Amino acid sequence: KLISYHRHFSPVMSATFVAKSFTHVAQQHAARANAHARSNARARTIANAGTGRFIVGGNWKCNGNLASVRSLIAELNAGDIVDNVDVVVAAPFLYIDEAKRTLKAPIEVSAQNCWVEDFFDATRHYDSQTGAFTGEVSAEMLEDMKVPWVVLGHSERRAPPFNESNEFVGKKVAHARFHGLSVIVCVGETLEQRESGRALEVIFEQLQAIADEIDDREHSSWGSQVVIAYEPIWAIGTGVVATPEQAQEIHAGIRQWLSGKVSGENSQ
Repeated sequence: KLISYHRHFSPVMSATFVAKSFTHVAQQHAARANAHARSNARARTIANAGTGRFIVGGNWKCNGNLASVRSLIAELNAGDIVDNVDVVVAAPFLYIDEAKRTLKAPIEVSAQNCWVEDFFDATRHYDSQTGAFTGEVSAEMLEDMKVPWVVLGHSERRAPPFNESNEFVGKKVAHARFHGLSVIVCVGETLEQRESGRALEVIFEQLQAIADEIDDREHSSWGSQVVIAYEPIWAIGTGVVATPEQAQEIHAGIRQWLSGKVSGENSQ
């Protein structure tokens, strides 16, 4: 599925390509996040260029406290959700349990990251035990807690100080899929990369790193459990807004790439 991330996500819902709008619900502060979510819910109109379902998501990032999280959850629970839309919220780790317990169906909860243990040891299979990685949360733990989604490859994780490489993101996606998690994987280009005409080249490299790990290691297929979220990095927090036409141009390129590299079915 395909979605886009302006100040929202311009996601591509993984292998089942759907133009989905992943709205950033939390930016600088939890209070501002609530207002942002309300305004986007009222104003955003999305055209679905694929054949799958819409998905709307909110990445709360490292924002909020228990009181503001409960307030936001109450607002979400009070909303009306049509049948053909999936809704996912990516809560900070400390508030995932609160979100899981109190959010009403069909809203689902996502983690914002997870670790892959065997990244530094190519001889170890992804189905490994958790280990001595202080401060990390593993896909196995999310699986155990029945957290259905995880966001991986976000531009804030690819950039300093984390510097996650395409290879690392690919391994994390494959590991998460192996443990049954649905993945929202972010791809996108910087302003320099866009202005040099390399936007699609950069995104294809990011996608290929994922395809290499899923295919070569014989993990679960892309399927409808991988959402590709197009994230125009140059339009996030800069005051510049990516137009629907710019997002759809990238979506079309990703669909074409999926059709040729993965399958025609997944590109829809």
